[in-house]
Amino acid sequence: MKENKKSGKNFLVQGSILAAASIIAKIIGLVYRIPLTNILGDEGNSYYSTANEIYAIILMISCFNLPLAVSKLVSERVHKGEYRNAHKVFLCAVRFALLSGGTLALVTYVFAGFITKYLMSFELAVYGLRVLAPAIFISAILGTFRGYFQGYSTMVPTAVSQVIEQIVNAVISLVCADIMFSYGATLAAKEGNASLAPAWGAAGGTFGTVASITVALIFMMLIYTAQKKTLQRNMRRDRSGKKESERVIYRQLVLTILPVILSTVIYNISNVVDQGIFNKVLQGQGYTNAQYGAIWGIYSGKFRVLMNVPLALASCLAPSIVPSLTAAMANRNRSDARHKIKMSIRFTMILTIPCAAGMAALAKPIITMLFSQETGVPLATGIMQIGSLMIVFYALSTLTTGILQGLGQLRQPLYNCSIALVLHFIVLYVLLTIGNLNIYAVVYSNIFFALVVSILNAISIRRFIGYRQEWYKTFIVPSIVSIMMGAAAYVIYSVFHMFAGNTVSTFFAILAGVLVYGIGMVSFRGITAEELAMFPKGHLLIKLLRRMGLLR
Repeated sequence: MKENKKSGKNFLVQGSILAAASIIAKIIGLVYRIPLTNILGDEGNSYYSTANEIYAIILMISCFNLPLAVSKLVSERVHKGEYRNAHKVFLCAVRFALLSGGTLALVTYVFAGFITKYLMSFELAVYGLRVLAPAIFISAILGTFRGYFQGYSTMVPTAVSQVIEQIVNAVISLVCADIMFSYGATLAAKEGNASLAPAWGAAGGTFGTVASITVALIFMMLIYTAQKKTLQRNMRRDRSGKKESERVIYRQLVLTILPVILSTVIYNISNVVDQGIFNKVLQGQGYTNAQYGAIWGIYSGKFRVLMNVPLALASCLAPSIVPSLTAAMANRNRSDARHKIKMSIRFTMILTIPCAAGMAALAKPIITMLFSQETGVPLATGIMQIGSLMIVFYALSTLTTGILQGLGQLRQPLYNCSIALVLHFIVLYVLLTIGNLNIYAVVYSNIFFALVVSILNAISIRRFIGYRQEWYKTFIVPSIVSIMMGAAAYVIYSVFHMFAGNTVSTFFAILAGVLVYGIGMVSFRGITAEELAMFPKGHLLIKLLRRMGLLR
């Protein structure tokens, strides 16, 4: 049991490091998206989001899951002491990334016009997508370096590179968006097409992604060079005597990555297909390109940007749990694996449920504080209030998908996501056409999709490893305390707003919400001292709570 706790603590520490870095990166991303949205406007933001969403799907096909695959294969060999084979996996992965990333980058650049015009009904997003094409090639190589270090159960290089990446992205995106928006405005005046200004501005914004990924890759290469002596020392210590052929490694790499790629693409393609369906249905209902583009821009550029901040927790714990579960399964230690699953789900829900409640309670104040356009505030507020459930279900579905992959069940998430996706599109089309719910149809259908994936994943985990989810402390207590927290935050905001501005009132409301939630979780015994001790610097928090008389 002590070994389980130690292992679980290390896994949570590594996951927390990556989660903290990812949240910092997401906050930086949120901060720069505010002025970027203000520069581009809702129409320009829809071009920017469309280009990025298409790019994200192509990235998933080429290399997005390389870190996970490399991490899993390297972790298996490191655990057995096969350091030479672990390094050979890395070298094979780099060659694989060069081929797959380079090929799809070229295909994306050549067919960008066809994709944006005929598949997305959003032709002017072509400029941004073509700018993003080189980033696919660079990301592929970057992913192999991140996966190699994650296979050694160290998340620090990945975490630091993510923060650096977002800082560079923020600066370059804003500068280039402003320059290219002005250039587009000049073209718009000459050609009589007002949409050229936001379209070229969006292309300028996407250049920040290319520059930031390049800098992150250089950083990871420097870390690899600095760690080369240690890695070589490990290889000299290799006494396994086993030498894997490159052919076997390539085969394992493909067999590992293919089901992961398919499940991830299916899991994430919904947003791109949603936009295509949404655009075509609204086009048929008489909406203009600019009108449905502005609506989608509010959904993707405001709500989804804010939603991605708490979702960073799940997206970071998923890759951090893969090598940890791989090692536990290699040891045939199912008890340790179940313990890690329990702690990862508990940790995720304890943090994402209050985020969802807080965003629902303070939707309008947060939107008003962050975005300057007053016209989209009512719609953005409504989307955030209803869509807050997406945060919880997407976090749970993302994490449980990672858990299944860590358990070696690579095909199961593919089946689960496929079933959920088909049902999702049926619900979306019905709500758009018969229900006439406009953008809210997208929100409801996405909640339904993530919920179905979460349920199917939970059934699959139980069947494979006999894991039964604990409900009271993981879901019920955080939900009850989060409702109390949301109510307290709303009351504090209303009181402060009587004599203070929106930003000040929102700040004190959030602070009050955090305090109410923390005290409530301890008071209702939603989290114990033993569990707090497993988190980074948890012993300091325990001392503070004991001095306050909130913890025994």
